[in-house]
Amino acid sequence: MIERMLPGDVSCAATREEIVADGVLFPEEEELIARSVTKRRNDFATARACARRAMRPLGLEPVAVLHGKRGMPLWPDGIVGSITHCDGYRAAALARAADVLSLGVDAEPHAPLPEGVGELVVRPSERERFAEKAGEAGGVHWDRLLFSAKESVFKTWYPLTLTELDFDEADLTFHREDDLAGGGAAGGTFTARLLRTDPAVPPVLDGTWRVEDGIVATAVLLRPDWKDS
Repeated sequence: MIERMLPGDVSCAATREEIVADGVLFPEEEELIARSVTKRRNDFATARACARRAMRPLGLEPVAVLHGKRGMPLWPDGIVGSITHCDGYRAAALARAADVLSLGVDAEPHAPLPEGVGELVVRPSERERFAEKAGEAGGVHWDRLLFSAKESVFKTWYPLTLTELDFDEADLTFHREDDLAGGGAAGGTFTARLLRTDPAVPPVLDGTWRVEDGIVATAVLLRPDWKDS
């Protein structure tokens, strides 16, 4: 899914496997999850296996992928990227920093958000737009899609600013494409208007979304020349 949503200069790898063989992790990575529960270990290991697969087309040797604050993956010099994992899907997307300034990807189970979460995620203006889309929903859980899209926005924002961006600090509008490759899939684009400004990030970010085989995925990509446009 992720590879269908990003341009060719982004290297993507994904899997629906939830367990990888022992020995996949580097010792430094093992230290990070030494006390983690089994699910956390599997999420961590499968996502990093995807990351190393995505390194190969960029001519990179496999390296450990550690993390900084807020779980931000730490990539080799000259590389930007994003990792996501949820039940039934793991993926990584990497690109050269000369081509891509920052990117974020996210995947979630395609199901309604748990009770009470929507109030924390959905702005009133977004809720109104969802109500307008009720007749064209076509089985899309817009609240879960919104959650995923805001995660992708945050993953794009954070490496450039190293500051938090709350769910209510981005106002999203979704557009659905009728002619989408892949039988049974739904997808389109979205626009995120940022309500918090920072000189490192444009006030509006554009993204793509896709729903397929029980998974909703979103992606945001920012080019280095955005200030020139």
